[in-house]
Parts: sequence; C-alpha cells; structure tokens
Amino acid sequence: MTKAVVLSEYGTPDVLIPGEVEVGLPGPGQIRVNVEFAGVGPTDLAIRSGRLKGAFGAHPGSVLGFEAAGVVDAVGPSVNDVQPGDPVAVFLPELGGYAGQVLARYWVRVPRSVSAQDAAALPASGEAAARVVDEVRVAAGETVLVAGAAGSVGLIASQLAVARGATVLAAVGPRDFDLLAKTGATPVGYGPGLAANVRALVPSVNAVIDASGAGVLGAAVDLAGGPSRVVTLSDPHAADFAVRLSGPDGPQIAGRLQAVMALLAAGQLTLRAQAVAPLADAAQVHRDLENGALRNKVLLSVRA
Repeated sequence: MTKAVVLSEYGTPDVLIPGEVEVGLPGPGQIRVNVEFAGVGPTDLAIRSGRLKGAFGAHPGSVLGFEAAGVVDAVGPSVNDVQPGDPVAVFLPELGGYAGQVLARYWVRVPRSVSAQDAAALPASGEAAARVVDEVRVAAGETVLVAGAAGSVGLIASQLAVARGATVLAAVGPRDFDLLAKTGATPVGYGPGLAANVRALVPSVNAVIDASGAGVLGAAVDLAGGPSRVVTLSDPHAADFAVRLSGPDGPQIAGRLQAVMALLAAGQLTLRAQAVAPLADAAQVHRDLENGALRNKVLLSVRA
C-alpha cells in the first residue's frame, strides 16, 4: 500500500481525502515510480467537480494526477531503457499521480540539467501542447491564436508554435503580457472582447488552440473561418461547435515527451512558475486554484 489522495466522490475540493491505494508490480511495458512531485492541472479540477464525469477513466475511488516525477522503483518485462534508481518524469493518461507510488506506461528520463520540480511540471502540459500544435497543423508563416496562453499548456504551445515559424497571438490577461512577449508571441487581451482584440491586429487566423476551456469556442470558430483547425483541451461544449476535444493518443506520447524534455534540458522552453504544497494539502490546492488565490503551476510534494 502507498499513501495517496483519493477522490471519494464528485464534488467540491472536500471530496479529496487522504487514503492508501494498492500499487502492484509493473507489467509488460510498465515501470513503478516512487513519486517525488505530482503536478496539479486544470483538468484535475474539472474531473473532481464532475464536469468531466467518466472521462479519463476517473471514478470515485480514483487517484487524480496526470503527471509526476520521481525515481524508478521497479521495471516490468520488456523495459530496457530505464532501471531502478533512474530519475524519470511520467505522463499518466489513466491518472494516479497524487500518490507515493504509481505505475506508468509513458516516461522520459530526466537529464541532470532539469530539476525534479520542472520534470514534474512538464509531462501532461508538454504532451498536450505538442499534441494540439500537431492537431491544428501549425506551419511557418501562419497566424495562430492561443487562448489561455499564460497557463501551463498554453505557454508551451505558444513557444512550440513560434518555433515552427508561426505568428502567435497569445490571449492573456494584462499581467502576463510581458511573459508571453518574451517567448516571441504577440500578447492580445483576453476576455469578452477577444474577437475584437484579435481583429484589431489581423482580420482572421489560420488556427486556434483553446487551452482555457473558458467559453471561447464561438469566437474561435468565427476567427478561424470554421471549426476544422480549432481544438480545445477541456471545453465540454466542443461538440456544440463541431470542434475537436483533444485527448492523448498513445502512439505519439513517448515521442512528444522526449521532444519537450529535450527542449527543456537545452534551455529552450520556459515553464510556468511553480508553487509547492504537501500532498496532504491537495484539497486546499484545488480550493485555492478555483478561487484564484494561486496563479502558479502547483506541484504536490509527495515525500514531504
């Protein structure tokens, strides 16, 4: 058994309760990891509340957490690229990060130049960012709007799109203008006037990445001239706009993790500033994120 924070039912942050879960031996293609830090993301909050009920295999009794970093404890059959004692970052499509140990199918070794905290903050956000940039087919010379560009996923997606040679319009609040400008993106005011703010700069865009899930899809489809190159990461109303709701696709995950970790290790990727809280404070972290008391990327310290 290992300590964990368990989703007792769907609801307010109070449904996250301390507990223990059984983590078995790794099977073929799996590793077992002693978790040091687990990342908390906006999708965790949506799952816990019930807004994404049934998605990602989550149910009462589940352990949330799409990403973590730690040390390999055991490896399963056919695993030959890591061994016990190796530092790794793991992406967990089936969740489980808010725990002392976790079984993982997708991992990347953590280079010496990358801290355990940065490693834990990267897998879910980095994989999602690389995925949506691929899904909307960002190309050099195009104009791409990233809504929610100051969040963990949006910030990485903006940088990846800039690196492809696109002009990136980063929809953020005024206090994040400098952050996005430093990445090579052009900040644009976020909020009810988003479409007008974009059109003050360009008549239309080639693609839109919605990393906010905050009701921008109508404006996004209008600005892109249709839904075919609009993608959202968490807006549950995506189907109403014929927009793709992006989710992990197994065959590409490992390659994307390797790519974003290499960029981070080379100093070519800026991550959102981080805050660290003990695992036992997971409910309070969810509460603070929902009421706006925390703006940084939050990591749960499992060993503290």
